[in-house]
Amino acid sequence: MTTDTNKDQVFIFDTTLRDGEQSPGATMTLEEKLQVAEALDDMGVDIIEAGFPIASNGDFEAVVAVAKQVKKSVVAGLARAIPADIARAGEAVRHAKRGRIHTFVSTSPIHLAHQMRKTEEQVLEIISATVAQARNLIDDVEWSAMDATRTPIDYLARCVELAIKAGATTINLPDTVGYAIPEEHEAMFRTIIERVPGAENVVFSAHCHNDLGLAVANSLAAVKGGARQIECTINGLGERAGNAALEEIVMALRTRADAIPYHTQIETTHLSRASRVVSAAANFPVQYNKAIVGKNAFAHESGIHQDGMLKNAETYEIMTPESVGIKATTLVMGKHSGRAAFKDKLKELGYELGDNAFQEAFVRFKDLADRKKHVYDADIVALVDDESGSVDDRIKLVDMEVVSKTGGMHSCTMTVTIDGERNTGSFDGTGSVDAIFNAIKQVVGTDPHLVLYAVDGVTGGTDAQASAHVRLEMNGRIASGNAAEPDTLVASARAYLNAYNRLLMDRGAAAQGATEAVAS
Repeated sequence: MTTDTNKDQVFIFDTTLRDGEQSPGATMTLEEKLQVAEALDDMGVDIIEAGFPIASNGDFEAVVAVAKQVKKSVVAGLARAIPADIARAGEAVRHAKRGRIHTFVSTSPIHLAHQMRKTEEQVLEIISATVAQARNLIDDVEWSAMDATRTPIDYLARCVELAIKAGATTINLPDTVGYAIPEEHEAMFRTIIERVPGAENVVFSAHCHNDLGLAVANSLAAVKGGARQIECTINGLGERAGNAALEEIVMALRTRADAIPYHTQIETTHLSRASRVVSAAANFPVQYNKAIVGKNAFAHESGIHQDGMLKNAETYEIMTPESVGIKATTLVMGKHSGRAAFKDKLKELGYELGDNAFQEAFVRFKDLADRKKHVYDADIVALVDDESGSVDDRIKLVDMEVVSKTGGMHSCTMTVTIDGERNTGSFDGTGSVDAIFNAIKQVVGTDPHLVLYAVDGVTGGTDAQASAHVRLEMNGRIASGNAAEPDTLVASARAYLNAYNRLLMDRGAAAQGATEAVAS
């Protein structure tokens, strides 16, 4: 991967499994990470950053599993500029057909003074030693200057030059805190590339956060300045306000090739599917008006817009829904549909399920078809994603009875299984959902803080499935849960239990350890 041989190609470095999972509440199971990695690999992502191997044994095992599974993409593991981190990352990615160690160190004055407590000269020594260590383990080494956009340009150039001399093959200049604006971001890349000896032999990369809503704009500006790798995530998932959204970057380059004449190897018809996989795995719903993959991205309500669309779709659509893998909702499935038809429908929607997962999904589909007059594609997507997100839950809903009265108290009697053992409890509340959540707290014996509760309809109609979203916080950890059911109250209970089950997951040290002070 060099700018000489691929000067018009922009490499896509996806960090959904690393930076994306650092979003509070976005914890993924190993199986979910493998599903995401498979979707990224199939879509043509050039580099998949699979995790931060030193963070925990779980993170290490996840990177190893992704490295063994991925067929085409480079698999990267993140490491601080610490010898133990780099060794651990090297051990994890050695299982990949093509592996990369991605090591980073802070370079800005504010980080050096308050986080690292190192001098500029000490950091230069750290760069030389740790990049060389990584290069001795593997040929593909990426080095990042954390908080590059708040680093004086002269010192940043010294750091980059040392990293290249030590063996880095990719240089990442991240906008770690989302501080940059496009014009200065472009100028930073152009200046460093022009000034630093050996810059023509490496790939420069942009990693932009969205704190000011400029992550995608800054990423595209970096490409104009000479960057040929963009680090991004599906749905813009990531710490704080998130990262640059992969789907927006890819479609911007494709749609506006006249203004930004560069291309990627991404198969864009996979974008919608990848968005759904990540949303389900991370339990982060995609906002309706999200560009490219949101539910309303290709919806038109205004009479003027509808009139234009009927005459010529290009009047109000600059890309087609089919180009990103979005199809019109269909009504071909029902209670008389058999296994073969259901399997074909799943394949059409982008799902390849194992025998056990398929059987569980089919049983739920038949149950849904018995209760719902029309089963839409969106219903099936919600059903399958819901099932895959709760298959490993330790606590499962068995039965629930809710009694509501206008102007009076509401009560819920609930039975769950906890590691296979039944437990029943009852509780009153000021509303039905309040009673349900309080009943769950009683039967599980803990009281997590409810951060978010929201419900929306998967499709239209009074028999539509309700998609419930719950986010809980307990002991400093945040977890999110989703569930889809025709019954709003049942969906709410299952979403709460799904979030609570994720709080029980043992992840070891948090991935956020990446931002700890770098030791020598």
